[in-house]
Amino acid sequence: MSRARFPAGRRHRGVLLTALAAVVALLATACGGGPPPDPKATDLEGLYQEAKAEGEVIWFAPKPESQMRPAINAFQKKYPGIKVKYTNKKAPDLVTQLNVEEAANRVSFDVSNAGGLTVLPSLDTAAKVDWADYGVPSDQVFADNFVYVWAVPKVWAYNTDAVRKADVPTSWNDLLDSEWGGGKLTVESRGSFMTVWAQDHSLGTDAGLDYASRLAELSPHYTENTTQAHTNIVSGQTPVGTDLINLVLDDQAKGAPIAVAPVGPTNANKSYLFVPDGSPHPAAGRLLTAFLGSAEGQAALVDTYNSIIPTDTDCTDADTNKVIGALCAAGVQWYSETDVKQYEQFSAFFPKVEDALGTNVD
Repeated sequence: MSRARFPAGRRHRGVLLTALAAVVALLATACGGGPPPDPKATDLEGLYQEAKAEGEVIWFAPKPESQMRPAINAFQKKYPGIKVKYTNKKAPDLVTQLNVEEAANRVSFDVSNAGGLTVLPSLDTAAKVDWADYGVPSDQVFADNFVYVWAVPKVWAYNTDAVRKADVPTSWNDLLDSEWGGGKLTVESRGSFMTVWAQDHSLGTDAGLDYASRLAELSPHYTENTTQAHTNIVSGQTPVGTDLINLVLDDQAKGAPIAVAPVGPTNANKSYLFVPDGSPHPAAGRLLTAFLGSAEGQAALVDTYNSIIPTDTDCTDADTNKVIGALCAAGVQWYSETDVKQYEQFSAFFPKVEDALGTNVD
């Protein structure tokens, strides 16, 4: 199989920006009045009353609605009178839309997820919120205005029908074996699966770029995002590839022939929620975010494999948290982000990974 080249993240953002720029004038001249004022309530009950008056909350996140439905139902049961309007929007698309809408002073959504490369572009658009007022634990608040709600560990996965147990790769080096050449690996072209090389000092970014170059020599099958890579693995089109453990566990539960390969360490990729400045329903946005960060919200998320996990490898809750359990059962260590500087490092690292992979077509 030839080395297919897909547009990398930066090109996608440029194309989307051009397309969305056409609506800026319409957004800017849309029905009058500025955005609603920020909520006055400094407690959850008062916030609920303000949110109930707004009547709805618009939430964008890069997840299938089926995975979010239990949490949405739990929120609407706890806070009747507020309808959740959910849209599955991929991260690069979301950042582009956010930038355009902010420029037009007309934001169309109330809650957004941010993670990985979307963290830095989202920092300046997040409304300033004292999340402690709404019961959010301090260790879940990131960069003042973001709330940590779940992790999306990046893993290597394999098709259990296509790969014998004895042949499953067990290390990053195993993946460079010639037996995985010629398109037998499916790889997300933006290079986010390489995050851990910028986190773990025993690996390192220079070694990571060398690794990416050697991986490219195997002529892997590149996909624009990890969801597409996951689909290729499940179908057996490519027996091994980059994946997200949440997707693996979801399809595994449905009987799909897919499992986590014991390749580590890896990045656990924290995902945050934030309410953008100028959102149409600011009280409802804060209320939904606080709920999803609470113990009750987490209980509704955990069964769909979207939950908070420890920042670094810790198997204490392996029996009760399926994401932790799957990582620990496979013997995969993980690391998560802890400060903004790490995201700045990733922002500089990923374009170099794309160059090394040959997927940067800018």
